[in-house]
Amino acid sequence: MHLEFLVEELSAEIALRNLLPKLVTDEHSFKIITFQGKKDLLNKLTIELKAYKRRIDKNFRIIILVDRDDQDCRILKQELELCSKEAKLVTRTASQDKLNYTVVNRIASEELEAWFFGDVEAVKAAYPRVSVNFRYKARYRNPDQITGGTWEALERILKAAGYFKLGIRKTEVARNISLYMEPLRNRSTSFQVFWNTIAEITNKN
Repeated sequence: MHLEFLVEELSAEIALRNLLPKLVTDEHSFKIITFQGKKDLLNKLTIELKAYKRRIDKNFRIIILVDRDDQDCRILKQELELCSKEAKLVTRTASQDKLNYTVVNRIASEELEAWFFGDVEAVKAAYPRVSVNFRYKARYRNPDQITGGTWEALERILKAAGYFKLGIRKTEVARNISLYMEPLRNRSTSFQVFWNTIAEITNKN
């Protein structure tokens, strides 16, 4: 199976390059296409998918990953599904048997950084001065429901520990934390949905 990931920014690509080899082993292959932000991805998505339509086979899967941000998750999912429908490609959601499909739409709630919050041990390994006690605070208990932006929340925690006094560097943080992430212990529901789908595609579930 060949998997192609369409992501909205470089930090997502960097994290996936560290994570995917845990599932996408030698009998499979993958490629990551990075856009210049969520708006860029959404604006180009239908055209990109129509181009895929002309060259893919049954052993090809397209996985689209975007941040929810402050959008309604259902409306965003419908927008993604519509792009595939316009390109005449079947999505996993639309497939009746969940087997015969080409496109998978997945949403990080509310941002990619929620996946980092889902693995506190990885945050601690990447940035040892961070106290893992933050996980017990009500605002951080559910990684997918952190309000006010998970990027901003992670920046506050790292700054409080003495890192990134001039501002967080997203790609650097994505690289450092994802190196230590263990997918099966991740507490983010949106991450587990994403990860289980890749396991399904590669027959690792």
